Amino acid sequence: MAQLKFKRVIIKISGEALACENGAGIDHNKLAKVSEQIVEVKNMGAQVGVVIGGGNFWRGRQADEEMNRSTADHMGMLATIINALALQDCIERKGAEVRVQTALTITKVAEPYILRKALRHLEKGRIVIFACGTGNPYFSTDTGAALRAAEIGADALLLAKNVDGVYDSDPKLNPDAVKFDSLTYMQVISKGLKAMDTTAITMCMDNSIPIIAFSLNEEGSIKRAITGEKIGTYIGK
Repeated sequence: MAQLKFKRVIIKISGEALACENGAGIDHNKLAKVSEQIVEVKNMGAQVGVVIGGGNFWRGRQADEEMNRSTADHMGMLATIINALALQDCIERKGAEVRVQTALTITKVAEPYILRKALRHLEKGRIVIFACGTGNPYFSTDTGAALRAAEIGADALLLAKNVDGVYDSDPKLNPDAVKFDSLTYMQVISKGLKAMDTTAITMCMDNSIPIIAFSLNEEGSIKRAITGEKIGTYIGK
């Protein structure tokens, strides 16, 4: 069996990674494949936290001048709970224990986020899904992922995206876009690359948390990233 390079990780999954072909809702085939990958690395002995976005339902930045930004962002936080509960259900059906913790208090459906409780779940081999980002408006779920990674002492942040790494421009719009194999945190910031938002990158840099950005659509990509296989783009010192 492959050896783990990173024992405790945060996997950041965008809402779009679960979306149907029209970019909205939940594609159950995609959900099942993501769940299988998460359970696979958990069964290898990894301690797995998951931060999930809500862009397949709502993004705070969709709001215009007709809507208050804080209201729009809180709507986005609620969207992440839908994805978190769907992922929890799918993972449980595959035989693994899961807990959803939310940065907003919604005790009818999930635990409130409590760091010590989250650490205990991880130590007991449970997968913990962190929803609602940081619980504050004006912060992305990328920043939520970086914050949770720092809090739980994660060895790495695995950034599972729809593209296979970080490029110098959007590969969907520019067929000549160049992919980076590795970058420093400061290069991501200085080049204005869209791997993660600047707040998230800075938080990972301040806490020496490496980021591996890769495509969730590649076969076994989470396992490959967590075992240290060269995949996607590595962001570090």
